[in-house]
Amino acid sequence: MTLTAATSPPDAHTRTAVDPAAVVREWNAVATDTIKTSLGPRPSGQAAIWEGFVSVAVYNAVVGIEGGYVLYKWHERGPAKASSAAAAATAAHDMLLTYFPAFKERLDTAYADSLAALPAGHTRDQGVAYGKRAAARVIELREGDGRFADVPFTAAPAPGVWRPTPPAFQPFIDTWLARLRPLLLASPQQFRPGGPPALSSAAYAEDVQELKTMGVKTGSGRSAQQTETALFFSGNLVEQVQIAVRDHAVRHRLGIAETARLFAAVNAAATDAVVTAWDAKLHYGTWRPITAIRLADTDGNPATTADPAWEPLLLTPPHPDYVAGHTTVAAAVARALTGVLRTSHIDLYVPSEVTGTTRFYGSADDLNRDVVDARVWGGVHSRTADVVGCRAGTRVAAWALDHYFQPVAKDGTRPSLPTRAARQDSVADPECGDDTD
Repeated sequence: MTLTAATSPPDAHTRTAVDPAAVVREWNAVATDTIKTSLGPRPSGQAAIWEGFVSVAVYNAVVGIEGGYVLYKWHERGPAKASSAAAAATAAHDMLLTYFPAFKERLDTAYADSLAALPAGHTRDQGVAYGKRAAARVIELREGDGRFADVPFTAAPAPGVWRPTPPAFQPFIDTWLARLRPLLLASPQQFRPGGPPALSSAAYAEDVQELKTMGVKTGSGRSAQQTETALFFSGNLVEQVQIAVRDHAVRHRLGIAETARLFAAVNAAATDAVVTAWDAKLHYGTWRPITAIRLADTDGNPATTADPAWEPLLLTPPHPDYVAGHTTVAAAVARALTGVLRTSHIDLYVPSEVTGTTRFYGSADDLNRDVVDARVWGGVHSRTADVVGCRAGTRVAAWALDHYFQPVAKDGTRPSLPTRAARQDSVADPECGDDTD
């Protein structure tokens, strides 16, 4: 796989003084390609972590010069006449180089191209210097945050408890995500949901029955459209989000500060959604559908029956069912978008590398519904895990947007947190499929 964004920045022809926001978009593309190439087809939420780190650094680099919004955990403003485009490129480059040093040559080439497209001189130099400080601040904030820590999953195999799944029988991947210090939240447990349904419950039996019928690889009750939906959301969700948000920013002609804020809100919320999901996965450690269905004769529920040969449509990722990472992240993205845009009409064109198609999502509700359904129809998550994950992701992003990335008041002061009445008057939280909270 080649880093196309690094060798040929996607918005190079529009990187002019008229559209400085193009620098933010193209470095988001460079970041996405760098992360994707480094991680490969890793079935984990790790990609969202790096997108979040880069996005908040770029946000500080831009907003510290342009103003208009509260900085992320920083108080150092940049020179008013500095180039925010140079600052954005520098912050993104330095963040990626710190965490992905193997890509130095490609990152340096992309960075040289970005600076070459900007007018040389004191303004650009000031932007470069401030961008370096913005990146250094985020790197400092992330020291000792728990990345790659040895976090064991110690639960012994038993009915309802996760264990490696076929065909690869991989161990629980990236358990450290469950203990990572969040970007925005106070702790990984802040929005930990309550536990899943008991194995003996009717709700559990309903989940298993739906999965047996709708998530099975062959002979399912799915329509062709439902199968396409499962496949559409079976790939790299984080990459799908980046492409869709870049396109949204272009079509709506967002300025550089608005573009940087949109990416920071979306990706920081997604980062903490991953941490929240992995915290629940590690804490509850529930078995996946393929295990639940094949071993249904051990669950003690008379309403379930075992099918030892059952296979899901999609390969099961190597981590527990409850809660679903896909739906937690998608819901956090949807809620971040509605919070920043101040409308439930998110206007996203989401592509899928798996199906080679693009879907339009006018509302956050529709996006959440499809991602919830997709993971059930793919046979990899129970509906409960999907819906509860969606709720958690929504809450993560709603809290995040109340506390970060807020507009600065006209008098230059930091805005107070919204009151309960103000929240009630704002855009309603997106729904989670057919869920009624």
